[in-house]
Amino acid sequence: MTQQMSTRAVVDDLLQRIATGDPAKIAELYADQVDWKLGWPEGEHGTTAVPWIRHRSTRAHVEDHYRTLGDYHVPSKANVDIAAILVDGSDAAIIGELGQTLQTTGVPYRAAFALYLRVSDGLITKQHILEDSLAVKRAFETAP
Repeated sequence: MTQQMSTRAVVDDLLQRIATGDPAKIAELYADQVDWKLGWPEGEHGTTAVPWIRHRSTRAHVEDHYRTLGDYHVPSKANVDIAAILVDGSDAAIIGELGQTLQTTGVPYRAAFALYLRVSDGLITKQHILEDSLAVKRAFETAP
């Protein structure tokens, strides 16, 4: 299997696991150490009302990220529209739009995103995500 086919298989597996919502199963696809960044203003990491916004560096952190996402959203109202998946060797990009509804406010939101991944030996070693952070933040700040 070529690196590109292997990378695509990991991306497809990741998307399937995210759809099932099991944080431990999702985290199994990540290396023990991972370069994980979220495209939010640096000064707002860890201080914002959005609890999952912070950089991560381990598989356990990844599991916590997906668990926290699950804790704050209504799973039955989540959806993702994938516009493109691009693969070049060990690198992949997923471009799309996600829809979520916050449990805390009941407010739905949609956010465009671009997810950049690097895969090595069948595991994700790098994940950087750019998303419409303003849409997410506004959903948290909107009264029910």
